[in-house]
Amino acid sequence: MAEELLLAILLTSVPLILAATGELVAEKSGVLNLGVEGMMLMGAVAAFGVASLTGSPYLGILGGGLAGLLISLIFAVFVLGLATNQVATGLALTIFGTGLSGLIGAPLVGQSIDGLPSLIIPWISDIPMIGAFFRLDFLAYLSVILVGLTAYVLNYTQFGLVLRAVGINHDSAHALGYPVLRVRFMAVLFGGFMAGLGGGYLPLVLTPHWAEGMTSGRGWIALALVVFASWQPWRVTAGAILFGGITIMQLVGQARGWAVPSQFLSMLPYFATITVLVLISRGGRIQFGAPAHLGKNFLITR
Repeated sequence: MAEELLLAILLTSVPLILAATGELVAEKSGVLNLGVEGMMLMGAVAAFGVASLTGSPYLGILGGGLAGLLISLIFAVFVLGLATNQVATGLALTIFGTGLSGLIGAPLVGQSIDGLPSLIIPWISDIPMIGAFFRLDFLAYLSVILVGLTAYVLNYTQFGLVLRAVGINHDSAHALGYPVLRVRFMAVLFGGFMAGLGGGYLPLVLTPHWAEGMTSGRGWIALALVVFASWQPWRVTAGAILFGGITIMQLVGQARGWAVPSQFLSMLPYFATITVLVLISRGGRIQFGAPAHLGKNFLITR
């Protein structure tokens, strides 16, 4: 029972890991994208639609990622090309993605698909408790690899150094000859692709059907995770597992009939999100490694 509970927590944390890692890269470059929820919803409906049409959940993964990327392209055009307000544009993107995904997904309601199969590693998966980490699906394993690659690129490559420099002070980075807008553009697209993967994980693994608004606020939790992790990739994984545990706890509580109102149990993940943001904020300003130019538009003056 405990091992099955651990497996459920791990699976629940995967979409958070993917979406939060993508948003972390975007924020490291100085771009705050509050449209994660909308991008995840578009990734979810695209992944379900592609998997339903082709019969391949692996093509569904690709479809979900590309859908998130295309929606983030709209955000990039407005924020980087037209220098619109990042917060307002991100909120608009969430509203747009929510509505568009509901419209596209309307004909898909009631259908079901075959989700991603589990890739069980022999012998190791039979070890009590530890074996739960080796009975996951392809995208779950890929999420850990992507976190590791993200950490490596940010900390040990020239591109990562440039990206962090752009987020810390885009004026100085521009004076040194770095292509600020190009770097931010790639970071935003990567964030959109990862959010699309995170959204696509929901119908491909967790719930093999489409339902409007099925992300249920996971995009906002992913945004909080970035802050919770102090903009460090590996901390995102730990934070996602923690939030996944809280989500599963409220489901277990409802199933076991705990003498607690179901509404209180359902609000636990979001209450934890708000609590995290409050605890790590001081004087109204997020600290602990936030890029200095996060949320500030870069304008080339002549």
